[in-house]
Amino acid sequence: MRFTAKLIRGTLVQRYKRFLADVRLADGAIVTAHCTNTGSMLGCKEPGSVVYLSRSENKGRKLAFTWEMIRIDRHWVGINTMHPNRLVAEAIAADVIPELRGYETVRREVKVSRHSRLDLCLDGRDGCCYVEVKNVTACIGGAAAFPDAVSERATKHLKELIRLKHKGHRSVILFVVQRRDCEYFRPADEIDPEYGRWLRKAIRAGVEALPYHAYVSPREIVLTHRLPTRI
Repeated sequence: MRFTAKLIRGTLVQRYKRFLADVRLADGAIVTAHCTNTGSMLGCKEPGSVVYLSRSENKGRKLAFTWEMIRIDRHWVGINTMHPNRLVAEAIAADVIPELRGYETVRREVKVSRHSRLDLCLDGRDGCCYVEVKNVTACIGGAAAFPDAVSERATKHLKELIRLKHKGHRSVILFVVQRRDCEYFRPADEIDPEYGRWLRKAIRAGVEALPYHAYVSPREIVLTHRLPTRI
């Protein structure tokens, strides 16, 4: 996924009210950017950090800027949660994810029950594969850890994947790790032990957990390779 316009560099002043971030630009002006990430953003919101913003061409938007990434040590961390679904769809089309090859069509935002949707459904001759995509930005002791806040919604998605697996469908939870300084993936049990419990239960039920590393830069974000999992 290449950014269609050059990103704008700035310095983070503060992230607040979950959806807002004040950023100081190179000319000293402070702008308020939309933050799509509703999690705690553990370790990814330190004031004074270098960040990059995108600017929308939509004149009707309340906030023209969107916070895209933050510099942590020597690495860029992608915090825009609107990108992972597109990244995964592009990676499937480019055969970057070997585990998800062989499907003919990809559907997005698929309704699987009265109150639930999953991100992707892959259809092929051997049936369908339901995929839920999660964005990972937290790094704890060298591990990409999810979630970074208690998430009942994320746990609900695991339960849906288990239900679909029991019905005979293939079910996948795909973690997009938008940072390069992680050696492996694990559930963040110290933050949301219930999610960790359900992730392990899902894996025992046959749900596949696929953590994939994403290369993040101000020019593009692309999936590169699968990370080891320690459950």
